Amino acid sequence: MLQLPAWFEIGSLVVLTLILVADLLLVVKRPHVPSFRESTLWVVFYVALALIFALLMYLLGDAEHAGQFIAGWLTEYSLSIDNLFVFVIIMARFAVPKKLQQEVLMVGIILALIFRGIFILLGAQLIENFSWIFYIFGVWLVYTAYQQAFVEHDDDKDNLLVRILRRRVKISDDYNGIKIRTVIDGHRVFTPILFVFIAIGTTDLLFALDSIPAIFGITQSPFIVFTANVFALMGLRQLYFLLGGLLERLEYLKYGIAFILAFIGVKLVLHAMHVNELPFINGGEHIEWAPEISTWMSLGVIIAAMAVATVASVVKANVDAKRRGHTLMEEVPHFTDDDAR
Repeated sequence: MLQLPAWFEIGSLVVLTLILVADLLLVVKRPHVPSFRESTLWVVFYVALALIFALLMYLLGDAEHAGQFIAGWLTEYSLSIDNLFVFVIIMARFAVPKKLQQEVLMVGIILALIFRGIFILLGAQLIENFSWIFYIFGVWLVYTAYQQAFVEHDDDKDNLLVRILRRRVKISDDYNGIKIRTVIDGHRVFTPILFVFIAIGTTDLLFALDSIPAIFGITQSPFIVFTANVFALMGLRQLYFLLGGLLERLEYLKYGIAFILAFIGVKLVLHAMHVNELPFINGGEHIEWAPEISTWMSLGVIIAAMAVATVASVVKANVDAKRRGHTLMEEVPHFTDDDAR
């Protein structure tokens, strides 16, 4: 397994924790709707930070370390953008005020980190003890890719837990900041933010089930897996405000993500065949002819898939807008316009 200096791994985790805490404090102390410029600067900052981190991994480790991190980061970033689609639906579904959306997104990001951290630990233990788990991961990712590309999901329906709570607990009509409970006419009741947190939390849990097997298809280093996830989630809140209504116009992005998941799924199955120990497959012997897909090929496929899907989506959205007699930006009112403040 790839090894990096212990001081670098520990120091990286400390620095990343401090950055996340500072970001959280900024949201709590200064709740506001970020401007387009502010969102852009933050997203650029976090992307630059990830690239600097990759450079440090290259200098302290080797090109394989850096390549695995970038491939993992881009994979998790693309899946996180997919997560944003669902966040947009949840925010609209529960009519979350714009000035509360930063806090809600931060809670969602923290929950995502917790769930992914748990799955990373579990995944690392499973991989270490059971090599056949790659078969399961691979098949699951191919199935998820099919669901992503070809199965329509009813986004207007609440999940089961929310529907049960609607029938059993008293909910106020209005929000009270991000407080879960409030007092109305002398009675303590829950606020709609409870439903929002539950919806986002369950969404994060489901996305963790996809994202962790996907990145373990690129690297088996728990450190790289975790840091790639952290860097993918950092700046996600600002990206939400930066993209604004454009998110809903990225029509082909789901196909790009599905292609990436399917590719990594096939890669995992091939890897499982290469290290096969199951007695009912090839007599329990390794299948030597099964090819191992390199990190650099994986990186190229991930970048190409996301680039093609994004460019195709923007081109189609622009053509559709012109057909209606507008430009794309005229049809996409930004979350951060002055009248939204």
